[in-house]
Amino acid sequence: MRKNILFVINPISGGKSKKRVEQLIIDNLDHEKYEYEMAYSNAVDHARKLSRSAVHLGFDTVAAVGGDGTVNEVAKGIMSINANAELGIIPFGSGNGLARHLRIPMDVKKAIDVLNQNTVKVIDTATLNGEPFFNMAGVGFDAHISAMFAHNKKRGLSGYVKSVFRELNNYNSDDYELTVDGKSMSKKAFMISFANSTQFGNNAHIAPLADISDGLLDVAIVKPFPFYQFPMLAWRLMSGTAHRSAFVEVIKAKEIKVIRKENGAVHLDGEPKMLNGQIDIKIRPLSLKVLVPSL
Repeated sequence: MRKNILFVINPISGGKSKKRVEQLIIDNLDHEKYEYEMAYSNAVDHARKLSRSAVHLGFDTVAAVGGDGTVNEVAKGIMSINANAELGIIPFGSGNGLARHLRIPMDVKKAIDVLNQNTVKVIDTATLNGEPFFNMAGVGFDAHISAMFAHNKKRGLSGYVKSVFRELNNYNSDDYELTVDGKSMSKKAFMISFANSTQFGNNAHIAPLADISDGLLDVAIVKPFPFYQFPMLAWRLMSGTAHRSAFVEVIKAKEIKVIRKENGAVHLDGEPKMLNGQIDIKIRPLSLKVLVPSL
């Protein structure tokens, strides 16, 4: 029997045109394996609603065509009714962190072929104050940049890099009270990432040893550092050696509580949110099926 798949296409993700996507899906999807439909998201939260409706109607797979934010929305829709449906990913965003971690190709035709291979991997997911995330969440500088970038009309890697350099010199590290699996600690941090996968996106690996199916999050604490050390930290991110830096501490954990002196931004899979008070992060082991490349 053929599977039913819905492609949820975000027309603005990554600042990239999606004009050719429909035809690429038609030309490259294995029609002996799939019956397909396509839908375009047109507002905040619309991708989640489309995904939820598809699963409710009995679709076997919902494929997110977009970046990590679109993947987040589609995956939330799948999980909102505790379904057995599978998540597919056609990467089309600025960073594509989860897709890159899962080795899903950035080339659209090759990503569609991953769907055709029909290989399922069960991965962990996590929540921040009850809100799901699938790749990475964080507080501090990366959340600050996500909030700035959300208002940037120029999407893509170049716009993100410009935001980083514009804000880097003016950003002050914060004090955090952490409870990590019941153990209390105080940390002054430039940023703290709660990593399900190894990377933010664009192959910038903040937690190179993270395992997306081990039932643990990697809490990557970036300590305050002198400005001249930024190039070295950036090199470590891109070379997969951040955990070896004197300015990075990584702790594996199932539950994390964070209290900070001032309210501010957090991000969930790159999408910013303003939160007050305590932040609670929890892992949900082996809770989502994803289509990945065959070994």
